[in-house]
Amino acid sequence: MDVDILKQAAELERLGQAFALATVVWRQGPSSSQQGARAIITAGGEVHGWIGGACAEPVVIHEAQRVITDGTPRLLLLGSPDQFGAPVPDGMTVVPISCQSEGALEVYVEPVVPAPHLVIVGRSPMAHTLAGLARVLDWRTELVAGEDFTSAQAGPRSMVVVATQGHGDEEAVERAVAARPAYLGLVGSSRRGAAVLGYLADRGLPAGQLDRVRVPAGLDLGRTTHREIAVAILAELVQLRASGALAAAGTAGGTAAPVSAGITPAPDAPGGRAEPGEAIDPVCGMTVAATAAGHPLDHDGVICYFCGPGCRRKFELDPVTYATRETRC
Repeated sequence: MDVDILKQAAELERLGQAFALATVVWRQGPSSSQQGARAIITAGGEVHGWIGGACAEPVVIHEAQRVITDGTPRLLLLGSPDQFGAPVPDGMTVVPISCQSEGALEVYVEPVVPAPHLVIVGRSPMAHTLAGLARVLDWRTELVAGEDFTSAQAGPRSMVVVATQGHGDEEAVERAVAARPAYLGLVGSSRRGAAVLGYLADRGLPAGQLDRVRVPAGLDLGRTTHREIAVAILAELVQLRASGALAAAGTAGGTAAPVSAGITPAPDAPGGRAEPGEAIDPVCGMTVAATAAGHPLDHDGVICYFCGPGCRRKFELDPVTYATRETRC
């Protein structure tokens, strides 16, 4: 693998960002890619490396984003089944592409999900026990004293447990709320939690953010020891992660890419259903970016997007043929 790809993968993992790794496992010429070529695709569609040209890359980006979302790897055949030269194996996703210069590619796309990030605020015996348990699971775990904790130490994908136990609870929770973590729990009684949240509400913190603070943190096991409290908190975090609740919370409040005006994706186009910020090439049916990189063309007041200059040129020469498709271009 290219050393730069390894460095980029390590940096994304350090930042706690999920990404997909795409590997070309087979090619049929002509194609600008090579067998063994690899690229990293981020959730935002940024590409590091090389896996193909103007026709192949948008398809791989689209499929990689789906892989990141559902956590399931995919084996893609970019081309047509007859180019593959054998019956298409079960489980392979076939995506027709019309650019003749691309040949055919078989690309394996796998998700790379970083280890969960847990920030424990406090130095109590329970906090130390929780940190030890989380590290057994290979979670990225930070144990920070309440007075040293800042909102910069957590983020939208982090889980934060405030276990200061009366020593600056309000300040620690306020800083944690500012980080907007996927999970924020306060260790303490319901009465103590109500007092802390009431104080912060009086300070003007939005109710929507305070409502996300879980107090008491962890599964309700009744009266327990500090070790059992640590187990209860970790069990709750594992349960929420397994259900997908933390992933949803980590992206809540985000802004989706806007849908370009005039674009109506084709539901059964070969490239799949277009997502916000994407469109369907009316010539070849590929899913493409609804941006300047998608070779936009205004046709009767509707902006059409294409995988490359070739498809755009075909449309310009015979718009009647392609404008009748469900893309409405």
